Amino acid sequence: MKIERRLLGQETVDWPLFLVASALAVIGIVNLYSATSATRVALSGLYIQQIYWLVLGGVLALGAALIDYRHFERLAYWFYAGGIVLVLLVFVVGKDVRGSSRWIYIGSFSLQPSEFMKIFMVVALARYFHGDPRTEGRSLGDLAIPAVLAGIPTFLVLRQPDLGTALILILVFGSMCALTKIRWKSIAWLFGTLAVLIPVAWTYVMKDYQKRRITDFLNPDSNLRGTGWHAHHARVAVGNGGWVGQGFLQGSQNQFHFIPDQYSDFPFAVFAEEWGFLGTTTLILLYATLILWAIRVASSARDRFGSMIAIGVGAIIFWHAVFNLGMVVGLLPVVGVTLPLFSSGGSSVLTVLLGLGLLTNVSIHRRAA
Repeated sequence: MKIERRLLGQETVDWPLFLVASALAVIGIVNLYSATSATRVALSGLYIQQIYWLVLGGVLALGAALIDYRHFERLAYWFYAGGIVLVLLVFVVGKDVRGSSRWIYIGSFSLQPSEFMKIFMVVALARYFHGDPRTEGRSLGDLAIPAVLAGIPTFLVLRQPDLGTALILILVFGSMCALTKIRWKSIAWLFGTLAVLIPVAWTYVMKDYQKRRITDFLNPDSNLRGTGWHAHHARVAVGNGGWVGQGFLQGSQNQFHFIPDQYSDFPFAVFAEEWGFLGTTTLILLYATLILWAIRVASSARDRFGSMIAIGVGAIIFWHAVFNLGMVVGLLPVVGVTLPLFSSGGSSVLTVLLGLGLLTNVSIHRRAA
């Protein structure tokens, strides 16, 4: 197996990608320390655990960057099959937490297979599209096989139930399809089908608590002391930040425990309250730079497989950021989606860093080509 021996050389390290990702990780650690500074002792060490996950994720990212990504192409469907097995295993040995069974527990260690499934699905779809490099517009029938590749994990994740991750899988699939040519007639049929399926999903698929999140979003003041508590106090925290913020460790909504899940789903609310408009603008620019850089790598990749991987990884980060920031500021309903490299959680951190390792790999080999 060919190893890229010059990875540490200046000519082969994607420094903009590395520096932006590192900045997000460091800011995330500082914010996590603040988010848990006023919580119970059991949560006060989360930022230390996050550092451990970042170190482990860095090792995974290095491994993903060292190995020529064409080897991943040959193993793509095996990775995908392994991911499906892990997701299925959740239904057998997973523990129920807040009405959802998403994690596999091994002692004190927990694994969320649906997180890793995002990367496995991206690699599998990248291989399929690479092996089908047609230039004419695709019909919906032409997208049947990739739709099945995306649909199987999406269905299983919905059964857990995990609406947020399922939406991410669907949108990442759509983002990768957007890189190919699709007939306008097919697009119209697709949206028409979705318009029919949405009421069906609302009636027969979505759980009651998921429906309440959407109704609370449409009517934010209807249940402020119940299911609307999270979103309401997140918006209050963002508003409290003003232009320059209340200062590090000084956010009242966080310090007085008004923001639930401030270390996982709502870390941006903590950051916005402490650092204000200027801080949040800087953070959003960092995410925008990371996503645009992924598009840049995709546009200059040496083959379609590399382009699809870059777009897939960029789409994962983009849609996670959109959903998380959107639900914090009240533009989207609460769906429990993490903010990449900012929210606590080992599976999320490992998945994002593994994806960034693959993105670095594509970037390195486009220069070496």
